[in-house]
Order: sequence, then C-alpha cells, then structure tokens
Amino acid sequence: MKNVDMKELISVMDELEKERGISKAYLISALEEALLKAYKQNFDVEDGSENARVTIDPVTGNIHIYATKEVVSELAVPELEISLADAKKIKKTIKVGDTVEVEIMPKDFGRIAAQKAKQVVVQKIREAEKEMVFDEFNNKKGEIVSGLIQKADGRIVVMDLGKLEGVMPLKEQIPTETYNVNDKIKGYVLEVERGLKGQPQVIISRSHPDFVRKLFEFEIPEIYEGLIEIKSVSRDPGSRSKVAVYSRDENIDPVGSCVGQKGVRIQNIINELNGEKIDVIEWNEDPAIYIAAALLPAQVMAVDIKEEEKFAQVIVPDDQLSLAIGKSGQNARLAAKLTNWKIDIKSESQIREIILAAQEGNVPEDEEVDEEVENVENETENEDENEE
Repeated sequence: MKNVDMKELISVMDELEKERGISKAYLISALEEALLKAYKQNFDVEDGSENARVTIDPVTGNIHIYATKEVVSELAVPELEISLADAKKIKKTIKVGDTVEVEIMPKDFGRIAAQKAKQVVVQKIREAEKEMVFDEFNNKKGEIVSGLIQKADGRIVVMDLGKLEGVMPLKEQIPTETYNVNDKIKGYVLEVERGLKGQPQVIISRSHPDFVRKLFEFEIPEIYEGLIEIKSVSRDPGSRSKVAVYSRDENIDPVGSCVGQKGVRIQNIINELNGEKIDVIEWNEDPAIYIAAALLPAQVMAVDIKEEEKFAQVIVPDDQLSLAIGKSGQNARLAAKLTNWKIDIKSESQIREIILAAQEGNVPEDEEVDEEVENVENETENEDENEE
C-alpha cells in the first residue's frame, strides 16, 4: 500500500533520529501498533476475531496488513480461515491445518493511515522528548544545576532549568535565604519524578548536606581529582556545616587545600551559601582524635572512648565548655552527626566534682568515671602545680 504522505513521514523520522536522537525504529513500532488498532476500529474487526499485524517499510513508508489464517478444506469463518486452494497460491507446499499470512488491503485505509500516522508521530515525539529529558536529569541526580527563579511564594520555589522546571519545596530551602524572581541560583538535584501527564519534575535542594559536598568538589580540584576525599558532612543549613576531609598522600594537607590561600577557596563556598560558616576538619581513623577535631573551634583536653557503645566522653577546659557545646547545642550536635558517635561533653571542673564525689562514695558505681578520666585529672593537677 503506497502513500506519498507516508514516504514524507519516513523522511521526517530520519531527521528526528539525527537531530533529536528519537529512535526511528521506536516511532515505526508505535505507528504499526496504532495503525493495527485503527484498522480494527474502522473496519469492524473485533479484538481476537482476526489475528492481524501491520508492517511499515522503513525506507519507502509502504504499509502492509497481514492476517494469519488457518488452511481448511471447507471455508466456514473467512476472517480466520483460508481455503486450501487459495492457500496454495501463496505457498504450494501448504496443507490443511497449517497457517499462512494473507495480505489484506482494506479500501480507503491509506487515507486513514496517513491521518493516524501524523497524530501518532506527534504524540510519540512528545513522549520521547519527555523521556529523554527525564533520563538527562535523572543522570544529573546528585549533581548541581543552575537556574533562574520563576516563582517564589515562600513555600515553594520554581526554577527554570532550561528544558524543564525545578521545584524546591520549603524543607529543601535554606531558612536564612530569601528567594526572588529572576535570581540565578544553584541547587542540588535531589530527585527526578514523573509529574502530571508524565512530565518530568526535578526536586531541587539547597539545604541537603550533599549540596555542600558537591560545592567542595566544584571548588577544590584535589577533591574532584580524588586526591582528597570527603569522609563526612554534617549541616545546620544557613548556620553552620562541618566537613571532614582526608588524603592518603602525606604531602597533601587536606584542610589547607580546602581552605586555600588566604581562605579564597572556602570563601567561594561560603559566598554561595550566603555566609553559612564552615568548619573543615581532618578525618582520622582514631576516633578520639577525630572527635576532638570535630568539636573545633573548641579545644579538647581528652576523649574517653567506649567502642562498643560508640560513646565518647569529652573533657574540655572550663572556658571552652560553651564553645564546645555551641549555641543551642549546635557544635556538639554537628560533631556527633559528622563522626556518627554519641558525644557527652564535660568541663574540667565538672570532671573534678565527679571524681571527688566518686572518691567520697557518693556516686553509684555505674556513674563513676573511668581510670582514663582520672588520669586526665591527675595530669591537669600536675600542670596546675607546674604553673604555680
């Protein structure tokens, strides 16, 4: 079945495959399925009453409809059967009980096919483009993208990402930031979902800890190249982040490389986060050293580790207690998240009182401090005597 419109449509398919990457085979397969349905609808063929298929020549666009029929000696159901005499015209060696495909040519089907073809191709192009955009952004999951703010009503921010919109829900926004229409901002691709009618929707976050991680990868070449590894990130969005870094190369200072000369590198990240403070600490496989570093900027005197419980008792000088705990417990909380250890912080004076009470027998056994803590107390007393 020849049709000039179909040949033109094949040329369009070729162009779409070259320019947009939409598979020609995918379009032809979808069109064959749609034409078979159109054939059954327009020629009163009930589903299951005729085993038909439609093929389209990928070069000429010619359409062929074939019906599979059983060879019989006496014809009873023409839609499903073919006489032996007619079947032998197709294949001489055929016999009763075999099946054969017979090409059928319904009147005016060429016109119906041309109309249907245009509808299907347009529909499938839209679907394929949506799928391609979905795949493109799904591959960007966990990456940083930039976009212009189209809408900002306090609860939701909508960004123009070029091929589609990005949505930043309230919980993914930084509480201290104000978003305005036409502002260009960066965001972390948290998730890619299928919205209404299959339209891809990108969920953007600026509050996620991995947004900070990716900003470090972007700004610090040694991290991008794998010379420095980010071991952990903990974050209180808009206020403070802690980032633990490590390098196997002893010649590389991981903290210094991240901060940069005169703090230039870290300042670029702080600027992107609108002033959010960032503590960069060096990761250490020794949990006591790591936990002490995690509590920066506070100075730590000693860390008593209980491995099985993943619990750390930290002792700090009296004047460092509030700094170690932080406002509303922020510093201690971020350090605990960063290290994945439970951390209890006590001042030197508090430890002295606990030890004294234990010596007087006023503290239950399960509340007595470990010998290591007592050693710290003794060392502290010796330091006091030396200073005197």
